[in-house]
Amino acid sequence: MPQRLIRRIAHLDMDAFYASVELLRYPQLKGLPVVIGGGRRSADDALLQAHADVPLSRIPVADFPRLAGYTGRGVITTATYAARQSGVGSAMGLMKAAKLCPEAILLPVDFAEIRRYSRAFKDIILDIAPLMEDRGIDEVYIDFTEVPGGQRDGGRVLARLIQKTIFQQTGLTCSVGVAPNKLLAKMASEFNKPNGISIVFEEDLATMIWPLACRKINGIGPKADEKLQRLGIRTIGELAQKEVDWLIDHFGQKTGAWLFDAAQGRDDRPVVLESEPVSISRETTFERDLHAVHDKAELGAIFTRLCEQVAADLASKGYVGKTVGIKLRFDDFKSVTRDQTLDYFTGDAKTLRQVAGLCLKRVPLTKRLRLLGVRVASLMRLQEASDIELKKPLPPSIHREDASNLIAHSRPLFD
Repeated sequence: MPQRLIRRIAHLDMDAFYASVELLRYPQLKGLPVVIGGGRRSADDALLQAHADVPLSRIPVADFPRLAGYTGRGVITTATYAARQSGVGSAMGLMKAAKLCPEAILLPVDFAEIRRYSRAFKDIILDIAPLMEDRGIDEVYIDFTEVPGGQRDGGRVLARLIQKTIFQQTGLTCSVGVAPNKLLAKMASEFNKPNGISIVFEEDLATMIWPLACRKINGIGPKADEKLQRLGIRTIGELAQKEVDWLIDHFGQKTGAWLFDAAQGRDDRPVVLESEPVSISRETTFERDLHAVHDKAELGAIFTRLCEQVAADLASKGYVGKTVGIKLRFDDFKSVTRDQTLDYFTGDAKTLRQVAGLCLKRVPLTKRLRLLGVRVASLMRLQEASDIELKKPLPPSIHREDASNLIAHSRPLFD
């Protein structure tokens, strides 16, 4: 009788992904404190122009822009491990980071390059272990259970193969946690960063999981953790000692039951191979507050670029949408959204720009802006949408003409 396979789920997380991609271009920065974040600045363009006649790898370290003296609202996307030793971390404001680590080198995010490497490492994984759930630009879940090597040493053999192949083909490192489920695998992938592999079995719950802080459970945020601490619960082990009814009394039926299962290391969620996006969006926070009148040209260029980026994202993923929306955040941190639904699908940048401009007309723009975003929802795959359009009778096409005329005769803001 064949041996019963035990469930082995891996969580793979790329190490300091944004920074690591930049270090491939600038290997001379390896081992140094480097921060990736904010938009491209004049200092970044000046660096490349000054060294246009030499390879990127030959630019002197002393010539790179530093965090010292940074002013603006940019935030850190990621930082090298050398920078993190100074207390710098993801989502931290760059001005705060400049005080903690002024000598850190500051580089902008190159989203095109990031997406290219993201696709590359995921394609490598799919060639080796085809049951993969995409969880974002730099992390995935993989079902090791029936893949050759997925059971050997708890999955360590397969994890090492994937890790080694990614490094050989891209030059990037990753950390992998393998466990009975997604919940434990995600925790395990943090145990031996960077470039580590951690294996967790059900019998390891008391020794490897219960001593951890409750915040290590993916899904327990600051508010829930604060409440748990007020109740005298600081570790996952202390949480595991509570009865389910007690947790339901304090956190409600759904959350209480989930906390009980999570503390016991239970998680039946499957590895989802495909998931349809609900919407596709792009947004940017300005380095300084912008005014709709005084900074019209700058806002117009940013607005157009966001629409073009959303259109490119739609095209790369093979989608079109019917609902176009905008998001604004003012200098008082209040946010508003507006959207408009068309009677046809589109992924055209010019159309998105025109419809988003109509949405802008419905917002009083008397206050300065700190953030602008563009979003497309009501998505459908391009081929399916094309089939629907071909099957439509004539009257709806007249509606489309009406909508197009409305766009053509309504001059959007920021033009």
